[in-house]
Amino acid sequence: MDSQNDSVRELLTQAWASWAERGAALDAEDWDRPTRLPAWTVRELYAHVAPMPEMFAGLRAAVLAGPAEVTSGAGILRAYNRPGGIAHTAAGQVAEAAKQSAGSLEPALLIARFGVEGPAALAGLADLPPSTTVAHPMLGSVTVGALGEVALMEATVHLLDLIAAVGGPPPADAALHATRALLAEVADPVAFIEAATGRSSEAVLPVVR
Repeated sequence: MDSQNDSVRELLTQAWASWAERGAALDAEDWDRPTRLPAWTVRELYAHVAPMPEMFAGLRAAVLAGPAEVTSGAGILRAYNRPGGIAHTAAGQVAEAAKQSAGSLEPALLIARFGVEGPAALAGLADLPPSTTVAHPMLGSVTVGALGEVALMEATVHLLDLIAAVGGPPPADAALHATRALLAEVADPVAFIEAATGRSSEAVLPVVR
């Protein structure tokens, strides 16, 4: 197993464990608390981020021969967030899906997805190296490693949303650093460097919706 992929998998499992631990400490009022994302309560945020084991199982069946069209998490995020990309066109559908899932899944089931089912499904893919190509419904084909990078970013960014709503300790430093690096990579490098060093007032953020 590639060490880089091991690191992402380990960090993702840790992030999910944090979600599970925080969820176990919430009371009924907390689950209905609004978050800073206008569309979602805490329960709906959990439903949006919760790993779905069937998706991981589907990756093995989606393995393709040959190089992938998209080989990095930044590449996936650029495609999703470009004008007319899915981050813009499907935002309403994503929010509605989270609401529907939240309405059908009890907190205990959501917690189990983070603490038990998701990690077990991820461990079941440990033999797939990060360079493995899999079919993707919108991008043609991507690597397993790229999907892992995006999954870690999602778990970390939304964990910050959860903390803003109910409190608790910050995400792991390594997950924060990996997420920061990925998001910086999404931006145009020259525009990002010049804005970050005060040489340009061009708006380069946000890089994802």
